[in-house]
Amino acid sequence: MPNMTKTITIKLDTGTLQLDLEPGRVPLNRLLGFAARVSSKRKFLLVSKVLGKHYPVSPKLMSWSYRALARMVLEHGAGTGSVWIGMAETATGLGYGVFEAGCREGVEQALFIQTTRYHLAGLKRLEFEEAHSHATDFFLYYPEQPKHRAQFLSAKTLVLIDDEISTGKTFLRLIKAYQLVNPVLEKVFIVSLVNFAHPDDRATLENEAGVAVEWVCFRQGLLQFEDSRNIAIDSITVNVSGNGACKKALLAWPGRVGLDAPISLEDDVIEQLYNSGFSRDKTRPILVLGTGECNAPAYLLGRELERQGFKIKVQSTTRSPIHQGNAIVSVCQFEDNYDDGIPNFIYNLNPDDYRDIILCHETPLGAALTNRLQAWQALSARFELQPDTAKHAKLHFFRP
Repeated sequence: MPNMTKTITIKLDTGTLQLDLEPGRVPLNRLLGFAARVSSKRKFLLVSKVLGKHYPVSPKLMSWSYRALARMVLEHGAGTGSVWIGMAETATGLGYGVFEAGCREGVEQALFIQTTRYHLAGLKRLEFEEAHSHATDFFLYYPEQPKHRAQFLSAKTLVLIDDEISTGKTFLRLIKAYQLVNPVLEKVFIVSLVNFAHPDDRATLENEAGVAVEWVCFRQGLLQFEDSRNIAIDSITVNVSGNGACKKALLAWPGRVGLDAPISLEDDVIEQLYNSGFSRDKTRPILVLGTGECNAPAYLLGRELERQGFKIKVQSTTRSPIHQGNAIVSVCQFEDNYDDGIPNFIYNLNPDDYRDIILCHETPLGAALTNRLQAWQALSARFELQPDTAKHAKLHFFRP
């Protein structure tokens, strides 16, 4: 049988990336760009064009990716009472979106939870490492509600969601840690936009997991990177670890402690937005910007605005330092809004491209956020769960 793989070579300022790409229905250039990471551990980045993180993306395209991946999981039998996990920080929005789409497509009694970089005092957690990441320590907390915790500790199906997979080693660490508290696990789905894990790495994961493993993605193949020393980039150090303080008082998004149904914004959220002075003019694009691990609310608001006929892009800030070049056209650096005193970034943003920017955030309006809102002349949209139910949320709109 002829070799149907296509080889793509990408020159970066940190080295040369080669992809041996298997056939697939979605063109790779619609899914990915490429960039150099400011990191000594892994010096390249696959920059997703559908994730809504490093590129501005329409809610419609994000919804398509969520629905398509969820349907692939359901086709292979997700079962009842499954646990769906989105990986911090980049794939927390993707994880929630695939979970939400799965619920809409008919998955029953699913539980969503996301890993986090933040310390939540008093909550029990699994700990593991993402070896190639800038901040290697991150946590998976046990769900807060007893019924969610019981499901977490007894689920037979685990759905792990990340934007891209290069080795699968992080997922293997997570699976092994999870099996220590849930020995009845029978099946694992590994879901990603793209998957470049080597067949040997896949086999290692499947053998060591000791349960059935399904790999779900849009495109896959093999990846090689040839490092070329770049002193100017290699010498840069960026603090991305935070201060380890408890962040409970700053965190409103419930994904870190368990969700058993999708979040819904208030029915009159757009009318509330208008009441804040937001223009009804639909001729120029609007950017809805999420923050760090809390990027799903930006998608939810962006989707609703898009339904109302606005031209919408969604994106999110990140703590991940990326070198300008290739898919990264511009870099904006500012202080984080979680009191860690570390840099946050937004990439490929030209404020002049948008009539307005709406910054969705879960933290109170501190100096870091206020400065950023004023610099962009942006509108604040603070996310808050309503006390009646964890599935009902309010956005508080304010323009400094």
